[in-house]
Amino acid sequence: ILAFATPVFLTENNIMTLLRQISTNALLTLGMMMAIIIGGIDISLASVVALSGTVTAVFITNLNASIPVAILCGLLSGILSGLISSVFIAFVKVPAFIATMATMNIARGAAYLATNANPVRITMDEFNNLGIGFLWGIPLPVVYTIFWIIVVAIFMNKTRMGRYIYAVGGNIEAARYSGISIKLVQVTVHVIAGFLAAFAGIVLAARMYSGQPAVANGWELDAVAASVLG
Repeated sequence: ILAFATPVFLTENNIMTLLRQISTNALLTLGMMMAIIIGGIDISLASVVALSGTVTAVFITNLNASIPVAILCGLLSGILSGLISSVFIAFVKVPAFIATMATMNIARGAAYLATNANPVRITMDEFNNLGIGFLWGIPLPVVYTIFWIIVVAIFMNKTRMGRYIYAVGGNIEAARYSGISIKLVQVTVHVIAGFLAAFAGIVLAARMYSGQPAVANGWELDAVAASVLG
């Protein structure tokens, strides 16, 4: 009702604005979806968004690193966060909620420490264009999101690991007796989720012209809700 009550909601510009705004949440949802499918959860992803964005910003602004190096470091921060969570989940048998809550606090704290609790301004146009640019009239964050949705869909439905993920979620004991490495599946899922969250954080930092340690608070709940609805 509210959508049709205003003449501007269903306009092209507004739809593109909405798509740009939800692109970060969509990337978090892809990772959260896989964690939920295997019977777990990853509530650290929103903090990883903040961590990767601030790490990238610090490397660009404070350390004068090149854009590829800064982006690589941002992505590695997300991969490392996912790896830490998965090691405790898979090998120490810590419940996923507890393990990822610990990683959530570590990642958020690291983001504050890296920036001294202040936003780090990014003045490099080449980097900022990654978040505010367009491709054929479509915002680049939307293009990235569509790309990763397609990649994850192919991964989940057309690869052996994707089938393993569904098998573990369907019946973990049956998957174990079938010879599937449960630990490998858990590590893979959380590392991929961390990578996607880090990618989202870098794009968000480019959109906001800065790395902000307080960004994305509570977004993990949106990702859970979107995963369940999807």
